[in-house]
Amino acid sequence: MAVLPTMLSSIHADTPVILVDNASPETDALQELAAAHGVTLKLNDENVGFGVACNQGAAGAETEFLLFLNPDAELQPGALEALLEAAEKYPKASAFNPRILDSKGGQSFRRGSKIKPRERLKGPIPTSDSEVSVLSGSAILCRRTLFENIGGFDPAIFMYHEDDDLSLRLREHGPLMYCHNAKVVHLSGHGSPRSPEIAAFKAYYSARSRVYALGKYGHPRPRLSTFRVAILKLFEPDNLLSKRKRSKNIGFMRGIISAWQDNGRHER
Repeated sequence: MAVLPTMLSSIHADTPVILVDNASPETDALQELAAAHGVTLKLNDENVGFGVACNQGAAGAETEFLLFLNPDAELQPGALEALLEAAEKYPKASAFNPRILDSKGGQSFRRGSKIKPRERLKGPIPTSDSEVSVLSGSAILCRRTLFENIGGFDPAIFMYHEDDDLSLRLREHGPLMYCHNAKVVHLSGHGSPRSPEIAAFKAYYSARSRVYALGKYGHPRPRLSTFRVAILKLFEPDNLLSKRKRSKNIGFMRGIISAWQDNGRHER
């Protein structure tokens, strides 16, 4: 909630915005904020996950393009216009990422995905528009008809790796593009409180999503691979010093165990 006013203020007043809330406890404040900015607000009775919430927002859109923007992201002046100009310049492209910066101006650039590690881009960060192998989910622009045609975000992914999966399905219909002139500031990790409980919650679903996504794209041992990562995380020295880190890594292990149990039930 704390970051939403900044995000909404960065969007032109005449731009249609659909805000989807996944059962947060701040309903009244959200309604007031939505009314103040003239945005459409959808309130879910339960947390349906990031991808499903994005699909709900997209279902209510009538514009040619969709921009999925994290609550802790802020469009910089001219960013949306630059993305739309890129869409016109590269009509065969399936989707676009802006230049994503942190609060200090440092650039965050995704070189690849854990799902397709061999496709990791090498060399310096591009300084002009470039084709990329995967998109960052903090800010994605794509055509609404294509998004609908591929079925949107995979509803089986609650959170994490949903942008990788969407990227891989989008690029079957055209290249993914990095738009250098469009800038977005993303305060990564500030969309929710930084508590041990939230860290454990996120890590749990990160592990489950990793297992699912690796399996979906043909990894031979998705559960075993993720279990090895979980073991390494549990032996990190920071676990002794940070309750949040410890909760996060235990949550990750619980997620892989849960995914393993789900597979066992499905095989019976």
